[in-house]
Amino acid sequence: MGVQDESVARALEDARGGSREALGYALEGCRGYLLQIAWEELDPALRAKGGASDLVQETFLKAQRHFAQFQGQSEAELKAWLRQTLLHNVADFSRLYQQTDKRRVSREVPLAPPEPSGTPGPEPAAPTLTPSGEAIQREQAQGIQQALGRLPEEYRRVLQYRYQEQRSFEEIGQLLDLMPNAAGKLWLRAVKRLQQESGASP
Repeated sequence: MGVQDESVARALEDARGGSREALGYALEGCRGYLLQIAWEELDPALRAKGGASDLVQETFLKAQRHFAQFQGQSEAELKAWLRQTLLHNVADFSRLYQQTDKRRVSREVPLAPPEPSGTPGPEPAAPTLTPSGEAIQREQAQGIQQALGRLPEEYRRVLQYRYQEQRSFEEIGQLLDLMPNAAGKLWLRAVKRLQQESGASP
């Protein structure tokens, strides 16, 4: 076992004893490995929207929350456990954008009634929409607007920063006076609440 493996093993032991610093050290040692996986697995069309670093940060949030479930002792075992969590996050992230793209939320999260002169986002593959298709899009956009109106103010703000302004969790944390981890947790709660309010599948 190498020096790094031994230090991670000790950190894991200390983390089980309740040391959050030790757990943070062990997780940080896996960041580069997870970033590479996230970059490889994430669809190129979504990389600019989410970013591998944000997916890794979300993985760390879940790892901290569910660390008691981890039974491994080594760095290799920790990486394998984190990799599975990361792959689930990538799949969830891709599914979320597929859902929100249909409602045009991935391009903009309007916090006020949409204006006729709004800046258009990238067009779908089809060059034009039938009248019925346009009506469906308007109905979906209205549904999202209504769902957003039912969210708490802090949820609307974090969704605006994340989707409309494409900010990282670190930037969102600075704007909301939160740590990056707390900003990530707030975003997760806001996304889940928006899905519930808009009738989207979780």
